[in-house]
Amino acid sequence: MAVCDFNMCFTYVMAGWEGSAHDSRVFKFATSNIKYGFPYPPPGKYYLVDAGYPLQKGYLKPYPDTKYHIPDFERSSGVARGKKELFNKRHSSLRGVIERSFGVWKKKWVILRDMPTYPFPKQVQIVVATMALHNFIRRHHSRTDAEFSVIEEDSMEIPPEAFEYHVGRSIPHIDIDSPESHTPDGEGASEMACLREQIANDISQGI
Repeated sequence: MAVCDFNMCFTYVMAGWEGSAHDSRVFKFATSNIKYGFPYPPPGKYYLVDAGYPLQKGYLKPYPDTKYHIPDFERSSGVARGKKELFNKRHSSLRGVIERSFGVWKKKWVILRDMPTYPFPKQVQIVVATMALHNFIRRHHSRTDAEFSVIEEDSMEIPPEAFEYHVGRSIPHIDIDSPESHTPDGEGASEMACLREQIANDISQGI
């Protein structure tokens, strides 16, 4: 599980879980104890999270049972109908930042897509180290970088490597309205639901 900022830098990673672990399980583990160093959102701020995470204070997820992924909108001429779809389309567009971050990271470090049979602790260290190098390159703009340059030229470009975790195998796509995408809400869910509703209303009114 990783957190990134809008500059495509990773600001937190919880590495070492098996690929089959549900997002919400890793999230709960990372946020349940201060010793894991999770950067909790400050008051009045929140993270954008996808449907695999709980709706709770500080974490804003899309509307369930509503069109979400950008390609789905493109297939319908880019039209979003109703405030829920408008909100989800904006949410999905912003979420693309983390997909591009993962895409650049995995494209640059081929070892991540075909990890050698190192001891597992070393594999975890490689994940964290390559993320640190990713951040260093991104924050030093004096260094020309091919992968970041492609993304800068087209803000909608998402390297296909973003959806791969091993050569020849892809991450299964979970639909936002599938049973697996629904996660029980957490503390402060009603507050975040009200905020989501307020943002959706503002978007639909063109504010």
